Amino acid sequence: QVQLVESGGGLVQAGGSLRLSCAASGRTFSSYALGWFRQAPGKEQEFVAAVSRSGGTTDYVDSVKGRFTISRDNAKNTVYLQMNSLKPEDTAVYYCAADLAAVLRVDGRLYDYWGQGTQVTVSS
Repeated sequence: QVQLVESGGGLVQAGGSLRLSCAASGRTFSSYALGWFRQAPGKEQEFVAAVSRSGGTTDYVDSVKGRFTISRDNAKNTVYLQMNSLKPEDTAVYYCAADLAAVLRVDGRLYDYWGQGTQVTVSS
């Protein structure tokens, strides 16, 4: 079992920055990949970013490349999503998820554990 708790969401103006954190507990942290997903009102869940077990490999959806950075600290059992140059279209509930598979995946249906989400609102 893996428990995930997100934090760091809030209200920010366009062009601003936020850093989301996701603290994990339970299963050995380095034994699973981690991803961030988001869901805006009336829209389907969207993959945002993922990081491998070691932190050495990452993947991003095209719309956030160059603006968002995913990282993990295996000593602190925490994964981060640094979000810069935020846009109103980034407004959504952001979820952290854990995937026990050995490869990075973008399909949220394949992830095994989920946090409760944190709201990010970007005003124009």
